[in-house]
Amino acid sequence: MATHRLVVTLSCPDRTGIVAAITGRLAALGASITEAAYHADTEAGWFVTRQVVDAASVPGGADVLRVVMGQVAAGLEVPGGDPVRWQVRDAAEPPRVVLLVSKESHCLHDLLGRVWGGELEMDVRAVVGNHEVLRPLAEAHGVPFHHVPFPSRAEDDEARTGRDAAFATVAGLVDEHDPAAIVLARFMQVLTPELCDRWAGRAINIHHSFLPSFAGARPYHQAHARGVKLVGATCHYVTADLDAGPIIEQDVSRVDHADTAEDMVRRGRDVEKLVLARGLRAHLEDRVQVHAGRTVVFR
Repeated sequence: MATHRLVVTLSCPDRTGIVAAITGRLAALGASITEAAYHADTEAGWFVTRQVVDAASVPGGADVLRVVMGQVAAGLEVPGGDPVRWQVRDAAEPPRVVLLVSKESHCLHDLLGRVWGGELEMDVRAVVGNHEVLRPLAEAHGVPFHHVPFPSRAEDDEARTGRDAAFATVAGLVDEHDPAAIVLARFMQVLTPELCDRWAGRAINIHHSFLPSFAGARPYHQAHARGVKLVGATCHYVTADLDAGPIIEQDVSRVDHADTAEDMVRRGRDVEKLVLARGLRAHLEDRVQVHAGRTVVFR
């Protein structure tokens, strides 16, 4: 039987005694630490940690542990410094997730398949698509599908008003679930700056690794024409700077002269699926912490 776990994350200005402050209070509580990871960024002067605690060892469970960690965090505050960030999550409660999609099915199919197979622990509350194409796939997995059409990319006032209204509808559908992650599983729409701020640290995107060299339409075909030997993908948090948010996960696959442009697209999609699943899993397991635009990812 799997151990009931409580996951503790904390990040703060670095100084001597942080580990002792955390582990000392946990020991005094009787908490049994089953996993621990630490990192001190000497350049930024920032410290991050992730601790996993056996819930059965904590009298009162997650609520008591939150009180204790709140006290620890208060003692680590530095006047005039960045605030201490911390969280206690009960791993017995699958994180809520909403998936945003367009027409391409590979990422959605992979994520829902991993959930169905018990490989990825999350509660997919909804799939929101700007086309109807993927409704049957979502509904086959018992996930509600919401179609929110977007106008064309023309930059006239009517199109901008229509996109604003569409994003407002998407935001309402997402926010009613208060998800731990909003996954742009090949959504193909650029989030508004307001939504980037509202969903900061929760909105996760996947894209091919050719940027900025091969931007725009048909990037794999552009890369094929240049004889590129590696295709890859990047999973990152969404920010108002397009495709420039903190990176969670990356990987590549080698191609050669015998591969057609279609072969490269297929290989690229395979990498996208793997990288998105890895990045999302790391996020949902609280293995990712962000400071000053960079990530620490505890494996």
